[in-house]
Parts: sequence; structure tokens; C-alpha cells
Amino acid sequence: MTERHAYALPFGAELIDGTRTRFRLWAPDAERVSVEIGGLTPIAMRRSSKGFFECEVFCGEGTRYRYRINDSRSVPDPASRLQDGDVHDASVVHDPRSFLWRCSEWRGRPWHEMVIYELHVGCCRGFAGIRSQLPELAELGITAIELMPIADFPGKRNWGYDGVLPFAPDTSYGTPNELKQLIDSAHALGICVYLDVVYNHFGPDGNFLNSYASAFFDASKHSPWGAAIDFSRPQVRDFFLQNALYWLLEYRFDGLRFDAVHQIADSGWLDEMAARIRETIEPGRFVHLVLENEHNRARHLGYGSRSPTGGDMRQPRNGGNFDAQWNDDGHNVLHVLLTGETTSYYRNYQENPAQKLARCLAEGFIYQGEPSPTHQMRPRGSSSAHLPSMAFVLFLQNHDQIGNRAFGERLTTLVEEQKLHAAIALLLLCPQIPLLFMGEEWGTRTPFLFFTDFHDELAAAVREGRRNEFSALPAFADPQLRATIPDPNAVSTCAESIPDPLEKKEPPHSQIREFYRRLLALRRERITPYLRDCRSLGASTVGEAGVVARWRLNDGSVLTIAINLDSHSVEIDASGDLIFASDNERAALRSGSATLQSEHTAEHVLPAQSTRVYLHAPAEDAEVR
Repeated sequence: MTERHAYALPFGAELIDGTRTRFRLWAPDAERVSVEIGGLTPIAMRRSSKGFFECEVFCGEGTRYRYRINDSRSVPDPASRLQDGDVHDASVVHDPRSFLWRCSEWRGRPWHEMVIYELHVGCCRGFAGIRSQLPELAELGITAIELMPIADFPGKRNWGYDGVLPFAPDTSYGTPNELKQLIDSAHALGICVYLDVVYNHFGPDGNFLNSYASAFFDASKHSPWGAAIDFSRPQVRDFFLQNALYWLLEYRFDGLRFDAVHQIADSGWLDEMAARIRETIEPGRFVHLVLENEHNRARHLGYGSRSPTGGDMRQPRNGGNFDAQWNDDGHNVLHVLLTGETTSYYRNYQENPAQKLARCLAEGFIYQGEPSPTHQMRPRGSSSAHLPSMAFVLFLQNHDQIGNRAFGERLTTLVEEQKLHAAIALLLLCPQIPLLFMGEEWGTRTPFLFFTDFHDELAAAVREGRRNEFSALPAFADPQLRATIPDPNAVSTCAESIPDPLEKKEPPHSQIREFYRRLLALRRERITPYLRDCRSLGASTVGEAGVVARWRLNDGSVLTIAINLDSHSVEIDASGDLIFASDNERAALRSGSATLQSEHTAEHVLPAQSTRVYLHAPAEDAEVR
């Protein structure tokens, strides 16, 4: 069975039939708006209420068009589905029904099954390049891929966070139908596909909204990228709500990750948007919504802990309508324990880091209202102990945490292997949802640098801004050293950020990949089936850099993870079936052993730089939830 999917947008270019298209633009500052089609005479658009202009034109798929504002300036469609080249070029009428979906029975996967793999589309040779990687990712144990932003940006290279046309996949990555083919192929392999969306700002080049819809922005409020987007406006709220629904319904993405929502002044809009999404998505379909939110607001979270078989899946059982939040607290404290770095935002975690890690594993957020040094000692966060572990996405590396470094170093160049492997085991076997960054699974040492494709004055400003970012760090006190930070606009900066996929087939990378594969198989077989309704039983510190954490799984068994990142062994109190020991695993990998045998044991000593994982069987009368 095959299907065609299209989402009818209330603005932009909407095909009425094969020969007619309706054009609609919100331009409250404009006196006149017309649509330019090829070399034809511009066609006047009639003004309706609330600042919209619209018209119907006899034209179909493939038509190139622009909007002419007040007979003076021509601009692309802010809701363009496709551009004829780049963001400054003409928009193109696109028929979403031209793609025939093969995997029409796909309804997604429940949140507790997620193992997320974040990637940059350009560094993976576009949509087609990612599609070719899917079988290997499925074999590894990845259940979801997350695409860094794909909204059309200026130039051919960009992290994606400078997008200006949020409905148009960047043409340097491929066509809309190639993106749909990627998603359809992923679904056929049981892999969810998430999209990182940016609703807190537009990029600095190619956004023309200010010239005809200045009310889109609130000049009295500022973000790191300029005037803040004004979410008090119904038209603005609807623009981004429609964008979210468009990706989920027309492209069949399985979920969205919302970038830096702490920069959205009206946090109530987030809840309104998420509720509307839940009301609109087809019943029986799993769609996951994840936040990046420096404010650590627990009230948004908890949706993913619902039972997929109990009643209407669209109604939240716990907290808000978002499944989870990226756990930056967890990353930051692990980074301090692994590297010893305490500059920049890592200084928030330099005191009692083991205690902070224990809180992260037991309760999710580390900052739950305590004063934060890098926030001028203002309180940050809210209580999260009531939330399930699955409400947090944990990672050791991601695009930000690597790319925020001057030279984009990965942990493979910063941390000794034994210590890093202990942290990897914690990441992949604890009940929080694990996220990997492309190339991490084979231990690539390729950096991931910040790159753009700006020109002239903007290119110079971005280059100098990037270098000035690090001026406060002692390592870059010398201006000559700062000058060695790679130029974001250089072609080589992007090229140096592309991992070599052939590495994974050769030692030591092949052994590292096998380490990840075996850990993910263990998670899938022994932990994942029992994660729904999993609850923390608390965590405590052992030594200076160790933690023992426990969770009750939904079959009544107790999962215990003991991690020691110190250079000395520590005494612990842990019992149950030993299902993983990083020191044993290293020996097994070296010997080529295919399995690690479980043993029932009561451990009293945890070796240096190691992780051990235990499962204590449930009592015979334990209730399975």
C-alpha cells in the first residue's frame, strides 16, 4: 500500500489543482504586493484583513515566483517549499503529492525505545548520503536519526542555525522528494527521523521579513541574534505552528527538536504549540517533541512516559506535552569529570561534580532552582525529581559541545580511552535516552568545527566574532593564537569537519564500533523492554569521582550502574547479575570474545575508570506494569 501526503498551508504557494495556485503573504507594512512569475507582468494581490495579500494564478508545479513589495523590492516567499538555487533566488511552486510513500503503515516507535544519532546533512553527502548509511546504523542499534537544521540558508555550507526560509529544505542537501525518500527508507528499517528546528531567530542574510512585516519582531526585546521574534502576534505564532505541522504531516518526520527555546520570550506558546500538535497528529501515531531549554523548566516535560496501550495516546499522563529535554547538565558534569576543564559554563559544575552527577542520574536536572555562577548567581531550573528518567536526553558529545570549542576537538582527543569507555557505558545503559553524534560510534578524531558560507562584510564580522568568543579564555589571551582559530567561511573548515566513513572498518575504530554495537544490543535486550514507568531509587557518590545509581524497571527488577572515573578503585555496595563490566569488556574485545557472560555476584570493589552494571531480578510477586 502506498500513500501521498500534503499539508495545506494557510499561506505561501498552495496548488489548487494541476493548473492553478493560490499565493498568500502576510505583509502588514506593505501598501501593494504582487506576484512575479518568470518574465510576465506582475499580478496584483488583493489585500484582505489582518495584513494578508492573496491571489489565484493559472500556473502549476515548477513555477518560479517572487513577491514584489510596493513595486520596489522583490523577495522570496517566507513559506517557500523550494528555492530555485539559494535564499536570494526565486521560490518554486512544489507539489508535495508528487512523492509516493511506500512505508505507509509506519506509525513510529515509543519513546522508551529511542537511541538517537545526531548528524549534519552536509557532512554526510546530503539526503542521499544519509540514506546509504541507514542499514549500518540500524545494524548498530540506532533507532532514530536527528538531522541538524535543514531550513534554507545562504550559501552552500552552514551548521543550519542561520536558516531564513524554514519551510524549504536547503537545495545543497537535495530535493524535497530526496528528503522524503530518506525518511521513507528509514521507516522501512524501523528508524525514526527527527528534525532540529529553529524558532528563536532567523539568520543574518536572506531574511526580508523586516521590510514588509516588521511586526514579526519586537524591537524592545533582544536575543543574541538581534531583535527577538514577537510571539505575542497571532500571525507569528501560527507561522511556526504551521511549520511544525508541515514537517510532521507532509514530510512524516517522527518528531522535532526545538533549538534554544529559552530565547523565546513567551514560553506559554511552547505549550500551546505542543498541545495543538498532539490534537492534530493522527491517533495511533508516535510523534516525539524534544526541547533544548537552558531554563530547565520541568513543567513542559513528561509526555513520553505515557502507556502506548492505555487510552488516547495523545493525552499526557505526566506533566507537559513534550517528551524530553536535552540534558545539558548531564553532559556538562560528565565533561568536567572526564577532562577536568572548568572554564566557561563548565565552572557551574566544578564543585562536587560526583554529587552533581548523582543528582543528574537520580533526578534529571542538576540545577533545580539553585544559583548558577554563569547566570550572575540567579536561580536556574525547577524541581524535576518527579519526572521519569526518559524525560531527559543524555549525551557525551553533540554538535554544540564539540563545535563550541575553538578547534572542534572530540572527546577522543581529550580523554584517555579507558575513562571514556566507562562514560560511554553509562550513557548507553542508563535509563535516560542516549544520543550519539556522527562518527562518535567509531571513535573518530575528526573535529567538528563551526562553519558558514557568508561573504564580504558579514563574513569578516562572523570570523572576528568567532575569534573574539574565546578571548576571555586563558588559552587564547595571545591574539596571535586566536588568529589560528579556523575561519568559519573557509571551505577547508567545513571539509575538515567531515568524518571519513572508511575509518570505521579499520582498527582501532572497528573495535570501538563493536563496543558500541554490543552495548546497544545489551540495552535493547535487557533494559529497553522494561523502561516504561522506570523510576529512580536514588544515587549516591563513591569516592571523589564515582556514583552508584539505581532504578526500578517496570518488571520490578532493579538496575544498578556503578561508575568510577577516578584513577583509584573505590568500594561499592552492589549486587545482582553482573550484565556488564567495562574492564571485562575491554579484555573481551581484545581477545575477540563475542559475548560477556553474566554472573551473579556481590561486588565490593569498583576498579579505577570503569563502569559495572547489575540487574537484580524482581521478587516473584512483583507486579509488571
